[in-house]
Amino acid sequence: MKKIGFWALLVTVLNLPGKLLAQEFQFTVNLNYEQLVAQQKTDPQSMSQLQTYMNDFLNNTRWTNDQFNKEEKIKCKLNVNLTRSLSQGNYEGNAQLVVSRPVFNSNYETVLFTYVDKNFTFTYLPSTQLYFNENSYTEELPYILAFYANVALIFDYDSFSKLGGAPYVQKAFNLVNQARNSSPNKRGWDSNGDSKNRYWLIENLMSQQFTPFREGMYKYYRQGLDVATQNPAETRAKVLEFLNTVKDVNQLRPASVVVNSFFDAKSEELYRILIEAQPEERAQAYSLLVNLDPSKTQLYQRLSM
Repeated sequence: MKKIGFWALLVTVLNLPGKLLAQEFQFTVNLNYEQLVAQQKTDPQSMSQLQTYMNDFLNNTRWTNDQFNKEEKIKCKLNVNLTRSLSQGNYEGNAQLVVSRPVFNSNYETVLFTYVDKNFTFTYLPSTQLYFNENSYTEELPYILAFYANVALIFDYDSFSKLGGAPYVQKAFNLVNQARNSSPNKRGWDSNGDSKNRYWLIENLMSQQFTPFREGMYKYYRQGLDVATQNPAETRAKVLEFLNTVKDVNQLRPASVVVNSFFDAKSEELYRILIEAQPEERAQAYSLLVNLDPSKTQLYQRLSM
């Protein structure tokens, strides 16, 4: 069977004009509560209302001053897995955020960012209205969701313009500061909590040490993937340039949540782009990738063949 290359996936059907008419997100929220059912009686209607609340809050809140065409909405998935409920309305679990965007002149969607939050703890009762105020901590669930929304904006805007997500870095940082001072669930927000928590995610994105990484995302996407159908060699060059940037950042901040999350999202895509490179480029890519992302060495080994 003839191998179908990465570039063959890119079919010219999509155009990306300026952001114009609608709100920002097309969030899909998936809620899994099977572990709760095994532990106790769980009201499916209450879970359905919780899922609807999260979906409506993310999709219907105005997060920016920009306008988006319907087809330009930022596509995101939020997969929530509830694992414990110690009392009525109090839930513990984890959540996975996945942010994607289309590639210019193609029907291919690239994953911008994926993040697993192991501290998804909150209170929700269908009979109680939740309030959100970005300038003053209100309640846990809307604050976590607002944090996710701003993180999604950071990665989307950074992919279209150099450091374009800067306003949303500041907004997410402000949310973290509000929550870490007031939240009853500090493990998700505080610097003394989980090393991959929300505090450390936004700390990475705020840090000057990660500025080259964020600038490099513009090169990877807008100057790299977005020219793939016209100039695949240029795409590979920009991807390799970005990997060298990641190497420099990783030397300063090894095992950071931002770098780890990047490779969780991009390993398969990186392989498919670089497998079609010239032997010397493949060798360079292999050396970089097995050092930066050793857990996926088996995948990258094919680049050295």
